[in-house]
Amino acid sequence: MKSEPTPKRLDLEGGATLLLEEDHSLPLVSMTLALKSGSAHDPVGKEGASRIALRMLRRGAGGMTAKQIEDAIDRLGGEVGTDASPSGATVGAQVIVRNLDNFVDLLATMLGSPAFPSDEFGRLQRETVAEILESRDSDRALAQRAFRRSLFAGHLYGRSTTGTTATVPRLTEDDARAAYGLHVRRGNLVIGLSGDVNESDAKRVAARLLDAIPAGQGLPDPIVEPEPKKGRRLVFVDKPERTQTQVLIGTLGTSAFDPDHVPLGVANAVFGGTFTSRLMREIRSKRGWSYGASARLATDRHRQSFSMWTFPSSADVAPCLRLEIELLEAFVDKGITPRELSFVKSYLTRSRAFDVDTSSKRLHQALDVVSLDLPADYHSSYVAKVKSTTLEAANLAVKTRIHPADLVVVVVGTAESTLEGVRGAIDALEEHTVVPFDAE
Repeated sequence: MKSEPTPKRLDLEGGATLLLEEDHSLPLVSMTLALKSGSAHDPVGKEGASRIALRMLRRGAGGMTAKQIEDAIDRLGGEVGTDASPSGATVGAQVIVRNLDNFVDLLATMLGSPAFPSDEFGRLQRETVAEILESRDSDRALAQRAFRRSLFAGHLYGRSTTGTTATVPRLTEDDARAAYGLHVRRGNLVIGLSGDVNESDAKRVAARLLDAIPAGQGLPDPIVEPEPKKGRRLVFVDKPERTQTQVLIGTLGTSAFDPDHVPLGVANAVFGGTFTSRLMREIRSKRGWSYGASARLATDRHRQSFSMWTFPSSADVAPCLRLEIELLEAFVDKGITPRELSFVKSYLTRSRAFDVDTSSKRLHQALDVVSLDLPADYHSSYVAKVKSTTLEAANLAVKTRIHPADLVVVVVGTAESTLEGVRGAIDALEEHTVVPFDAE
């Protein structure tokens, strides 16, 4: 099968990897330093340590204060941001090409000699707690958090990367230093460069960054394969005075290493992955219960979730929820039709162009492959695998991977007015839990 082109890959000293995607159309260079470990390594009771450690990069380093670092970033026309997940973490940056060398020197200082000043650390702790409290205003964020915690209860995927209002204030500068020292090492690093940069420039940039980073091997993966939870369970997140709800329904989904990974994704696109999908047609177009209705298969280093998302009014949530489950059962039992398969294969192959239309997008796909240890052709062979997906393969994948009898149902709403109707809409419900929206 024909594969898409991929960024150039070079192995670097100390076990690091360099990925390069050239694009000289604009005088910009994007950089991503991807770490192959993340918040799953945070000790119990110290959730949030890895994320805060990376965010401290901008708060002081190499004798520079936080303000001096911010001024230098602005002066050079650059941007710097960090992110973390259970399986990895990133430092992302972008700069105009004429300032590339000076900007890389600044990044090397930030990476190589972070100061973790006490005043800035305390300020970041307070900001993080404020972010956690502010997230309670988002009903969708509450639904996602409750879904993850229930589906992955007792598993590292179920923990918070940000931390909680209890764990974050207990963190110390030493905790942040320890987390930083654990993750930031050469053998744990993938450097990605895209934009107006050639191979010679990329090697020079990588060498400068690696000079600032300690030697060390990559970390063993602490995450094990999640086990499915049996039966149907409801988690009702009780929030006062809600006229609208957020609903997530799901179960374990797929692994990138499943032989039916792509056929399952093709079938799921029919069910809930396009604007004309079954979920959208039945829930939005025919009944007007929710402006949006979708189904998603998440991907990570290990098996992740399958989930359906809607946001009906409190008056419509019970019938909407019942219909979603019925649609899911029919999807698994009867599969998709030849006509649906033909349409979605054409849609997925044509829309693929939007996934690879910039050097940054192509680079980040390659970064996913290397940093998450995905199959080498995970992205590059996608179109060919979609085209070769048969009706039998798609329908068998759905029956094999999706189990409607084993569902986590999360509803964010007002329990007093909505709970009983929601409970009655879920056949064979084995247990339900009501949690306050501000519970952690």
